[in-house]
Amino acid sequence: MEAQPNVAPPFLFFHFKKKANMKYLKLLTLFAVALLAGSCGDENDDGGSSSGGGGTTPTGTAPIVITTSPNNGATDIALGEQAITITFDQPINVAGDISKKVTATGATLGNISFSNASLSFKATCNTTNTAVVINVAAGAVKGKTGGVENAAYTFSYTTVKGAEPVNPDISSTPATASTEEAKKLYSYLLEQYGKKTISSVMANVNWNNECAEKVYQLTGKYPAMNCYDFIHILYSPANWIDYTTIKPVQDWVNAGGLVQLMWHFNVPKFEGSTDATCTPSETTFKTANALVSGTWENKWFYEQMDKVVATLLKLQDAGIAATWRPFHEAAGNATAKQQAYWTKAWFWWGYDGAETYKKLWIAMFDYFKEKGVKNLIWVWTTQNYNGNSANYNQDTNWYPGDEYVDIVARDLYGYTGAQHQQEFEEIQRCYPNKMVALGECGWDGNSSKESATPDEYWEAGAKWSHFMVWYQGDNGTSTGTMCSDAWWKKAMSDASVITRDQVK
Repeated sequence: MEAQPNVAPPFLFFHFKKKANMKYLKLLTLFAVALLAGSCGDENDDGGSSSGGGGTTPTGTAPIVITTSPNNGATDIALGEQAITITFDQPINVAGDISKKVTATGATLGNISFSNASLSFKATCNTTNTAVVINVAAGAVKGKTGGVENAAYTFSYTTVKGAEPVNPDISSTPATASTEEAKKLYSYLLEQYGKKTISSVMANVNWNNECAEKVYQLTGKYPAMNCYDFIHILYSPANWIDYTTIKPVQDWVNAGGLVQLMWHFNVPKFEGSTDATCTPSETTFKTANALVSGTWENKWFYEQMDKVVATLLKLQDAGIAATWRPFHEAAGNATAKQQAYWTKAWFWWGYDGAETYKKLWIAMFDYFKEKGVKNLIWVWTTQNYNGNSANYNQDTNWYPGDEYVDIVARDLYGYTGAQHQQEFEEIQRCYPNKMVALGECGWDGNSSKESATPDEYWEAGAKWSHFMVWYQGDNGTSTGTMCSDAWWKKAMSDASVITRDQVK
C-alpha cells in the first residue's frame, strides 16, 4: 500500500496496486464514520447542552404571570369590548398558533398579540353579571432566552352593564376650574364615570357632617362625598351658623372625603325684610332686576355672592376643590306644554324665564372668576320632563352653555330603576359631552315611595356619576335622610358604589 496524503478524516484516500483487501477497507470506513459523528455532535444550535439521545434541553425558567388587566376577580367590568393584558415575569415568544392556546368562556376573543413580556387581546361580553374566564394553555408562550414554556394559567372577571356610551367627547379637563385640586377632582370623577357611582349625602341643611356620621354609624361606611348648602349664608356669622370657618369641610377632606357645594339662594320677602325665601310667590324680589345696577335686588345679589366668595376663597387657599351646584331645578314646571296656574318655576331664579336665568348663571360665573374663584366644578341641574314628552318639553333652552358647565345633574325622588334609566339616557343624549349625575335623590315626599337603590338603577343602565341623598331631619330613620336604613345598608355595600374609604 502506498503512503496516504496528510489529510484529516473523514477524507481517507485509498489506492491499491494489487487486488483490494475488502475486509481491511470495511474497517477503515467504520472508523471514518465514527470520526464524523464526533466532530458534528458536540455543538447545540440554541446554546443548550447535549443529551445522550442527540436532542436539546431548554435553559432558564418558565414564564410566570405577574399581573393581569382587568385584575383577577374584578367584579365591575363594563359590558362590550374589554382590553385584556397578561404580563409575565420575562420577555416571551408565542409557541405555535396562539389563538388556539388562549381561550375564554363567557366572552369571544380577538386580536391576540404579544410584545416583550405581555400578551394583549380583546374580550367581548354583552351579558350582564357574566363570569368571564380567560384560559392560557400550557405551552402557549415560552421564555425568549431559555425557551422554557409556561404552565397553564386561568383568571376571571365579572361584567356589569356599562354606561351606553361614555362619550369620548367629554373633555379630559374641566371647562370651569383651573386649580390643580379642581383638575384632580374632575379627573377622578371622569375616571369613575360609567364604571362606578360615587356616594354622597346632604349635610343637615347647611355646614356640618352630621348625616354622614349617622350613615357611618348605621353602615360602617362613610359616603364618599358630603354636600354643604350656603342656604343660611345671609345669617352668618351667628352662634348657630358660621360660614367664616371652614373647619367642618377641612375635617371632611382630611379624612379622605370629597366636597360638594350648593346654594339655596335666599332673598328678602320684600325690600328691607329680615325674612327670606327661595319661593317666588313669597317675595317681591324681581329676578331680572338682580342684573340691573342700582336696584335693591342687584345690591342683594352681589352682597350675598361676596359672602359666598369669601368662604370659597378660604377653601381654595386650603387646597380644597368642590363641585358647585347653584340655581338648581330652574325650570320647575315651566316647560309644561299646556300652561296653567301651577306650571311655574319653583324658585325665584327661574321665575323670569330661560333667558334671564342663563344671564343670572353667567353673571355669577363671571363674578366668581373676577374675584379669583377657580376651584369649582360647575354642575347644572336639568329639570328634564320627567319622562313625559306628551305633556312637557325639554328644558334644553335653559342650559347656560358648555363653557359654563362641567356636569349635568338631575333630581329624582321615588323613581324606579327603569325610570332612572330613562332619565339618564335622555340627559346623556341631550348633553353627550358632559358627565351626568344624580343631583338629589330620596323617597317621594308625596307618596313616600322609596327611591331605587344604586344596584337597581345601575343594573337598569343609569350610570350616574354620583348620587346625593337629601336630608330630612328627624323622620324616623337613623340617618335623618330621605332614604331608609335598609336602603343605606344596601347602597353602601354595593359593588357599584364608591364609599369614602375607596376614594383614591
